[in-house]
Amino acid sequence: MAFLQWLADLRNPVLTEFMLLITHLGEEVAFLAVALIMFWCINKRQGYYILAVGFLGTIINQFLKMWFRIPRPWERDPNFRAVEGAKKEATGFSFPSGHTQSSVGTYGAIAVNTNKTWVRWVFVAFAALVSFSRLYLGVHTPQDVLVSLGIALVLIFLVYPFVFGGNFQKRMLLLFGVMLMLNIAYILFLYSQFDPSTNVERIKSGFESGFTLLGCLMAFVIVFIVDEKWLHFPVHGKWWAQLIKVVVGIAIVLAVKGGTKAGLNAIMGEYFGRTVRYFLVVIVAGLVWPLTFKWFSRLGMKE
Repeated sequence: MAFLQWLADLRNPVLTEFMLLITHLGEEVAFLAVALIMFWCINKRQGYYILAVGFLGTIINQFLKMWFRIPRPWERDPNFRAVEGAKKEATGFSFPSGHTQSSVGTYGAIAVNTNKTWVRWVFVAFAALVSFSRLYLGVHTPQDVLVSLGIALVLIFLVYPFVFGGNFQKRMLLLFGVMLMLNIAYILFLYSQFDPSTNVERIKSGFESGFTLLGCLMAFVIVFIVDEKWLHFPVHGKWWAQLIKVVVGIAIVLAVKGGTKAGLNAIMGEYFGRTVRYFLVVIVAGLVWPLTFKWFSRLGMKE
């Protein structure tokens, strides 16, 4: 806590606003945008790599949060003050840091698999800044951040041979199977420890993460099999066609994500509705929208 208080004493309005902006790079929307841009426009295998590191990291991170149940820094020390603008996203338990896990896993996965030095250092900088922002804003301790950083780095190198080694299809299906089993085990763990109907926000956050991942993982198995066997959607195209593809595609994905929430929750309940909602999001992002990519790839090309 002494280190966090020292950082708090150094806060100033300009740096605080910058850190509040930077910390968004570790949130779900940033992860979704980076993964989709990679998956749709640059390299599908690299997209699977980012997604696998992110999903595995989230499962491990959430399990540790719900196992240790460590409160946030301002709850451990009533005299400590976190930045108010950062507390609204700090809904789960403190240990380990989800933003750090996401940013180091996502941007680190890009950094280790690029031949361009400047690209590598830009993404390393993003990961480092997000990690530091969690300390500066007072929503995590150094232990929270360092453990997440370590787990993300291990996963980056552990997942790499599955995605970029031989027998790609078999290895990826094995990896998806492992992730599904781990996620189901995590959900069963939650049911053994907590009442899913509780209104305690941190307990709800744990269940929400588990059922979100369940929907995503089941859908990605289907996406992977269909694309590898039949669809084979292209990722290339003119830069302006790629821009249109990304902007319209992300808008559609976000519309599905937000537009189906109320109806599915009313029909299926909050958690199973969330599973179906994220299943649909991934199916739209991985199969439905890519049906247009052959057309996008031909835009601006001479006959």
